[in-house]
Amino acid sequence: MLKKITTLASVVLLSAVTACGSGGGGGGTGSSGDTITMGFAQVGAESGWRTANTKSIQDEAKAAGIDLKFSDAQQKQENQIKAIRSYIQQKVSVIAFSPVVETGWDTVLLEAKRANIPVILTDRSIDSDDTSLYKTFLGSDFVEEGRRAGDWLVSNASGPTSVVELQGTTGAAPAIDRKKGFEEKIAAKPDIKVVASQTGDFTRSGGKQVMEAMLKSQPKIDVVYAHNDDMGLGAIEAIKAAGKVPGKDIKIITVDAVKDGMQALANGEINFIVECNPLLGKQLMDLAKKVVKGEEVPARVVTEEGTFTQEQAKAALPQRQY
Repeated sequence: MLKKITTLASVVLLSAVTACGSGGGGGGTGSSGDTITMGFAQVGAESGWRTANTKSIQDEAKAAGIDLKFSDAQQKQENQIKAIRSYIQQKVSVIAFSPVVETGWDTVLLEAKRANIPVILTDRSIDSDDTSLYKTFLGSDFVEEGRRAGDWLVSNASGPTSVVELQGTTGAAPAIDRKKGFEEKIAAKPDIKVVASQTGDFTRSGGKQVMEAMLKSQPKIDVVYAHNDDMGLGAIEAIKAAGKVPGKDIKIITVDAVKDGMQALANGEINFIVECNPLLGKQLMDLAKKVVKGEEVPARVVTEEGTFTQEQAKAALPQRQY
C-alpha cells in the first residue's frame, strides 16, 4: 500500500506544482468557459456493482453538463489502453478510468501527462512509483474491506474453520487488497484456515464454476469468502446443487452490498456483507471540474461505507439505490 499511496501531503503538493506548471487546463476542450469533455474507460459490465457504477457515472456526467465519452474494456487491459490513447488523440479535457489490473499503466499515462490531460483513477488504484501520472484516486479502501470481512469471521467462528476464497480478477487491486486485509485479521485465530483460493473473475458464472470444483476437491468447507456479491451468488447456486444449505451448512461472506446480494443476505443465504459503494459519479464529476481548472485536490478520496448483517439488510433494502 505504501507503494500505491504516498503520504497525502507530498502528493497533494506534487499535484499542485504540476497544475501550476501546466497552465491549469486539460487538452483543449476543457479551456475556461468551454464544456468539459471526459474520456472514461470502464473495466466492463462483469457484475451488478459495475453496472450501478457505470449508470452513476453516466447520470452524473449529464447532470453536471460534462460531455462523457465512454468505453467498455470488457475486462481487458489492452482495450483500456487503446481507449485512453483514443481520448488523448481526441484531446479530451480529463481522462478517468477504473484499471482492470494494477500494473502496466506508466507508458500510456505518461502519454496523457505529456499531452497535458489530467487523469483520475476511480474505484481501483494502480501500482506505480510515479504518482504524478494521476491527480487523485477516488474509491474504496479495499484492504479495510478485507479486514471487516475477517473481523466478522474471527468474531463468529468457533473451533477449526475451513475457508474457501473466491478471488476477484487476478492482478486487480480489489482482489489483491481484499485478500490481504482478510488474511491480516484471521491470522489472529490459527483455527481459521484458507484451504483453497481461486479467481472467479468477479462474475457470477465464475463464482459458480469455482465453487463447484471446490465442493468436489475439498472434504470440508465451513465458510466461503467471496471478493464480491456476484461470485457469492454463483457459489450459492453451486452449494444448493450439491444438496447443501447456503448460510447454514456453509457460511458465506461477500463484498459489495448490491441489491441481489442484500436480498440473499436478508433471506439468510449470505451471512455478512461488507459494503463497497459504486455510486461514485457525483464525486468524480466534482473532482474532474477541479482538476481541469488546475485546482488542488486530495491525492486520495475514500468513499464512506459500512457492513450489513441479515437484519440490517432487511431494513436497508426498501431504500437501496443499487
